[in-house]
Amino acid sequence: MSNIFNKTFEILTSQKLKVIDKDIERPWGGFFVISEDNAQEFSNIYFNALNAEEIKVSGKLSLKILIIASNKRLSWQYHHRRSEIWKVVSGKIKVVTSPHNIEKKEQTLKEGDEIRLY
Repeated sequence: MSNIFNKTFEILTSQKLKVIDKDIERPWGGFFVISEDNAQEFSNIYFNALNAEEIKVSGKLSLKILIIASNKRLSWQYHHRRSEIWKVVSGKIKVVTSPHNIEKKEQTLKEGDEIRLY
C-alpha cells in the first residue's frame, strides 16, 4: 500500500498541488488533503474545470484524495450542511447512498464516474 501512497504523492506534486495533510494509516487506506488555495487547479484536473467558487458550502472547500484499499470500506456517514463530489480516478468502487439514515441498494462506479452526495 505504501507504493500507492508514494506514487500518488508524486503525482500530486507533479500537478503542482500542495499537500497540506495526509493520513496513510486508516483501516481502509488513507487520504491526502490538498490546500484550498489549489481549489480551481484541483477542479481543472479532476472535475473537468468545475468552478470551485460555485461549489463551496459554508464558504469552504475540503479537497481530498482518498485511497481505499481492496476489499475495505468506509463507514456509513451522514453530513449535515455539507455536500461531496467523488470521482473514481482508478479502479472500481461500490457506493451506497441515501437521503435518510437507511442504506439503499449498492451501485458500482468505475474509473471516470462521479457521484454527488448532498
